[in-house]
Amino acid sequence: MTRFGTMWRRGFVLAASLALLASVVPAATFAQDASPAAGGEVTVMTYFSADLGEGALKELLTQFEQESGMTVNFVPVGHEDYKTGILIQLAGGNPPDAHTVWAGARTAFQVQNGSLAPIDDMWAANGLDSQFSPGMIESAVTYDGHKYLLPFGFHIAPMWYNPKVFADAGVAIPTTWDELKSACTTFSAAGIVPISMGSMNRWPAQFWFDYLILRTAGAEYRAKLMAGEAKYSDPEVVRAMELWAELFDAGCFADGATVNSLDWTDAADQLASGDAAMNLMGTWIMGYLNGNGFEPGTDYDFFEFPVVDEGVPSAVVGPVDGFVTAAGAKNPEGAMALLAFLAKPEIQAAWAVGQGNMSTNITSDTSGFNDVTKRAMEVAAAAETYNFNYDLATPPAPSEVGLDMFQKFINDPGQDINALLAETETGIEAAFAG
Repeated sequence: MTRFGTMWRRGFVLAASLALLASVVPAATFAQDASPAAGGEVTVMTYFSADLGEGALKELLTQFEQESGMTVNFVPVGHEDYKTGILIQLAGGNPPDAHTVWAGARTAFQVQNGSLAPIDDMWAANGLDSQFSPGMIESAVTYDGHKYLLPFGFHIAPMWYNPKVFADAGVAIPTTWDELKSACTTFSAAGIVPISMGSMNRWPAQFWFDYLILRTAGAEYRAKLMAGEAKYSDPEVVRAMELWAELFDAGCFADGATVNSLDWTDAADQLASGDAAMNLMGTWIMGYLNGNGFEPGTDYDFFEFPVVDEGVPSAVVGPVDGFVTAAGAKNPEGAMALLAFLAKPEIQAAWAVGQGNMSTNITSDTSGFNDVTKRAMEVAAAAETYNFNYDLATPPAPSEVGLDMFQKFINDPGQDINALLAETETGIEAAFAG
């Protein structure tokens, strides 16, 4: 298995985030590599579809067409279908010229399979070492000693809340575990779903497991668990799951059948409408809510996941999105030209505003970012570690086992947790061995 970083140290995140906030380097400072000769087509396949930024990305690709003289064949695919669809297309010998992938385990998997072409030359030609933080380059860009992924926005997953619902109920922002459970009791008594969650596609539940491990056992232990070097039957994992069960006991969530029947956008709608008070989700929720007419800081806001155990180093979780080019691309030159275009600080800033993310290019001008996004950047900067979320921090096969476990737990949070975790450990071991 290709080894890769699953977390960034605070210094790396701090350098990136503070540079973003400062916005002291003009976008024109860094000249990108020259555009290719006019003509040619670049096929781009992406999971940035529908509510995940399809319109914003299409605008940027149109700009690329105008600047390069090339034509983009834009193929957006539904988020869930994409996860397996892109692997099938790569294995079938008919890959797109450029496609999106999440940094971490999923990129490592494609590198290991020989599906991707290195982007070292494009990276060097455009001076990108000075435009992306060392932590980003080490953990998200580089695999087996070569650069493969162009970062294109990153996220954190904090607790989102409805300010009006909180104010009407007289509830303060919870900063501790007990305060979170107490808030759930108050909202539940008022007929409001305390925490919305839509785990129909499993992955939205992963952030609860991530944070409960990180807030108790810490990032080093979690990294071992993700690498198959710790066991799901360990006391650390048992405790995290028991804490999660406490929230169900406190009435924080709707019943499991309801939760598992909803998508993440359904849960976001509950939050925005005031039917729910809180939601644990990535910052891409901003793009969705803003696109539906809700105002950041007024109709919705966020706070950090509460402290569970005092003294455990602070940590955030989230994905880094990126573009790669296939080893068998029909137009590799066009693909590299597209990646160079997407690396530009002004393009990354425009994408951050349009999709609801944080720019990975540290020279981007952040003056157009809303205050909620800027605070999210500050939270990322202050965290001791930045960790890829569960299904990006462990290889695809083990992640499937874990995601299934989360859904089983949600369906019956009162079940024997030790038995569930023993079953999961057996599946995880088989997945790593396979």
